[in-house]
Amino acid sequence: MLGDEYNELRKTVEAFAREVVAPVIGDYYERCEFPYEIVRKMGAMGLFGLPVPEEYGGMGGDYFALCLALEELARVDSSVAITLEAAVSLGTMPILRFGTAEQKERWLPKLASGEMLGAFGLTEPGGGSDVPGGMRTTAVLDGNEWVIDGTKAFITNSGTDITGVVAVAAITGRNGAKPEISTILVPSGTPGFTVSKKYSKVGWSASDTRELSFSGCRVPAENLLGERGRGYAQFLQTLDEGRVAIAALSVGLAQGCVDESVRYVGERTAFGQAIGRYQAIQFKIADMEARVHTARLAYYHAAERMLAGLPFKKEAAIAKLVSSNAAMDNARDATQIFGGYGFMNEFPVGRFYRDAKILEIGEGTSEVQRMLIARELGLGA
Repeated sequence: MLGDEYNELRKTVEAFAREVVAPVIGDYYERCEFPYEIVRKMGAMGLFGLPVPEEYGGMGGDYFALCLALEELARVDSSVAITLEAAVSLGTMPILRFGTAEQKERWLPKLASGEMLGAFGLTEPGGGSDVPGGMRTTAVLDGNEWVIDGTKAFITNSGTDITGVVAVAAITGRNGAKPEISTILVPSGTPGFTVSKKYSKVGWSASDTRELSFSGCRVPAENLLGERGRGYAQFLQTLDEGRVAIAALSVGLAQGCVDESVRYVGERTAFGQAIGRYQAIQFKIADMEARVHTARLAYYHAAERMLAGLPFKKEAAIAKLVSSNAAMDNARDATQIFGGYGFMNEFPVGRFYRDAKILEIGEGTSEVQRMLIARELGLGA
């Protein structure tokens, strides 16, 4: 059972999603347009600062509060939810976790208010799940400046009008054959930093995703985030937390499929009665609800361990795997229940179906989650 503060937050975001996001997001989605006005309102609500300390302009909450907000937003739309997730989990949290006092003071207040979005430049065109082996981006220290060269792919929030900084993972040296990976903060607009046009995506059409390129891009040496050579370790910690957030988003999408299906089967008639009276439909929706319940418990458990300071890598991987599977399965079943209308973008389940697949890929594929779970069980070591 949620405490009073968590429950109040959940209800507030639920109302915002239904009353502000739901009526307009379909048009943004059709136009593949970033919803600046919605993001501005989310910032005014304090959603971008939920886990940020008050001294930096945040709400002073925790990561679980962010997860609850993501779940409620994703019940209505995943483009808005992933914009918040990536901005906080990948854009803000690395600076909060690893930044210097000066870096925190410079970046966190604007990131926490939603006035500015941050992004994390990790994935590369030929890298995929093999981050260290596939990394080609380099950063060479030239006097008191880092000189960055390379390309990043599939980077969320990297090219909006309010994007302010991208944390770029780059090879800064080698220890024998092993690359030394560090993370460097690159402000938007830095010469040599080029943002491509938006990808044409299957889903998340109202979110911003782009390729980034760096050619002789120079930033001050003090833009190093955390310790030199610890960039990959920082990324792994960031991703463990991010998997819990993506699990929450996935649960929201899966729950949205149940919400829409329950409503629809009470209105749609076939062969003389509401289709919700047919046992085949009832069983399908019952299975959908069971998936949501199980997935929610999984991410709650992972978040509980994370906040308690206990190891949670395995639990985060389980939550991400189970929740993304639930989202994909529920989206397929909801589309089937809606029939031809489920194939139309004007109905939310059409968007849910398009949005669900990436949840089995982004921030660690389902195969990677299984590898992590097996490794935590002592297998394959």
